[in-house]
Amino acid sequence: MYSESALGLVSTRSFPAIVGTADMMLKSAAVRLVGYEKIGSGYCTAIVRGRISDVRLAVEQGADVAEQFGELVAKTVIPRPMPNLELILPISGQLSRLASEQGTSRLSNLAIGLLETRGFPAMVGAADAMLKSADVLLSSYEFIGDGLCTVIIRGQTADVAVAVEAGMHEAERIGELHAVMVIPRPLEDLEDTLPVASCWVEKKEPIALPINLRQTQKELVGQQVELPDLQQIAVPEEVERDG
Repeated sequence: MYSESALGLVSTRSFPAIVGTADMMLKSAAVRLVGYEKIGSGYCTAIVRGRISDVRLAVEQGADVAEQFGELVAKTVIPRPMPNLELILPISGQLSRLASEQGTSRLSNLAIGLLETRGFPAMVGAADAMLKSADVLLSSYEFIGDGLCTVIIRGQTADVAVAVEAGMHEAERIGELHAVMVIPRPLEDLEDTLPVASCWVEKKEPIALPINLRQTQKELVGQQVELPDLQQIAVPEEVERDG
């Protein structure tokens, strides 16, 4: 119901911090993660939607995680938002995009590792070290401004933890390590909003009929069925006597 709905927003200055915040919000209450807004200079906002009580609980839990990172910027709950607010802001557009997008990621149901650096060379070096240290896959990367770059890996939880630790040492050697996050069991909502390289996405395609089968169908549709001539049908003698 419109009267029971609310929007919740929590803002941080780190992409791993906002992903960890969103993960906590999803796991603490029955809310839907709309997505993230990145406005530059490292500012990221996670937006959730649901019933007012659920959104309030989710925002408080998410803000606690952001504070533990030392990256909390702001939080707010907007009860009963006007339709015009959701229409103009990116909220409704992101909801419709999530509903209409087709395809599944081959990296689903794997743990997520995020490592954020200040500077691109440190991120690339950390990504290389992570891939060489454990059985993980490079999922994507994200820029949020202010020189902050995040590399995202997927794999089994133990492998992701080992890889992130190796990436941390390499990032510190090359440049500046800003934040890290490991999420062992990501929910579907969280996975739907994270960037994934196109090479990992499998598109749903219609089943193609064999060419010869299609041709046979066309011939059957265009073919006229001829009925037999009743006068030429032989009638058994017993039937003739009875008649």
